[in-house]
Amino acid sequence: MVLVLGVYFVAGNQAGGAASGGVGLAKGAVPAAYKSLVQKWGNLCPALNPALLAAQLYQESGWNPKVVSPADARGIAQFIPGTWATHGIDGDGDGRRDIWDPEDAIPSAASYDCELAKYVRDVPGDTSDNMLAAYNAGAYRVIRAGGVPTIRETQNYVRIIRTLEKSFAAPVSRVDPSRQAATAIAYAQKKLGTPYLWGGTGTAAQGGRFDCSGLTQAAYQSVGIRLPRVANDQYNAGPHPARGELLPGDLVFFSDDLTDSRAIRHVGIYVGGGYMIDAPRTGAVIRFDPVDTPDYFGATRVTEDGAKALPTSV
Repeated sequence: MVLVLGVYFVAGNQAGGAASGGVGLAKGAVPAAYKSLVQKWGNLCPALNPALLAAQLYQESGWNPKVVSPADARGIAQFIPGTWATHGIDGDGDGRRDIWDPEDAIPSAASYDCELAKYVRDVPGDTSDNMLAAYNAGAYRVIRAGGVPTIRETQNYVRIIRTLEKSFAAPVSRVDPSRQAATAIAYAQKKLGTPYLWGGTGTAAQGGRFDCSGLTQAAYQSVGIRLPRVANDQYNAGPHPARGELLPGDLVFFSDDLTDSRAIRHVGIYVGGGYMIDAPRTGAVIRFDPVDTPDYFGATRVTEDGAKALPTSV
């Protein structure tokens, strides 16, 4: 109780604010199979950076190289065949332009972004915003509107990707704490001793029991922030503080593959002093557990905008 009250005071007295990021990629945020491609091609032009390219790919496909949309957009970069025919490139130099091959599709997405950035470079406003708007609505509409056009889908597309960019970027300066952290901790504290239930989200039919991500989802839902249901998607709900920068309320994640956020299998709520509140496994109860274990993956400082930006399809 002393530990929780102490960290509750710390979290409750921190002011919220915007997070800053850089062009580096946050640890494990991009699956290892694609990290070098995103890092390389994300630096193709000044309007693009690796975190922005990663956010765009995540928004488009959730890193699924085999997905097909209802509009027949294909692969990890979601190219429509007609667009691919004119803008797909042979990224890996094997003599084939394969819409399904990430080694072609990721370079093609970056190349297309940068081509669009050239088209809209003289348009007022932020060049990266205008580039993304052109990707969604076409360069002509951006030029005609003198910036991001007043098309709801396009404005949302730009906003979501620029927000997700912060989640994929390695922070280069202090990340401000969540204003809601103290209340989220208080919610989790009230659940201490509750038996674990696989798939549990705390409903009455489940006896108020939780699994790990059900607990963190409910804790932040109690302060009006809606997180995705599973732990590996919750990782993208905000920027990623380093281990030495953890603050109460941060979500802490664990994985057997420390190179890939999609392999995350456990999450808890950090409370300070090297401990978290978590729902660990079948047969256990919600409790305090240490953070510093060999499978510690990283942390996320949840933000309202970051949670809202997450795709519902991944």
